[in-house]
Amino acid sequence: MKIFQDRLRELRIQSKMTQREIAIYLGIAQPSYIRYENGKSEPTLECLVKIANLYDVSVDYLLGRSNY
Repeated sequence: MKIFQDRLRELRIQSKMTQREIAIYLGIAQPSYIRYENGKSEPTLECLVKIANLYDVSVDYLLGRSNY
């Protein structure tokens, strides 16, 4: 889970988006997204795919199963 948190935060910062903007894109509340970055909660499969699509990376990358 730590890899997911780190990559999620890193990708958001690189994209210069706020947590609020990402939450709106995902259709979730901002506190829910913050819990993803803090490792307090895990996204649904649907949300995970949306995150991967937003950043143009694979779900495997987000989960630490690949380097791209």
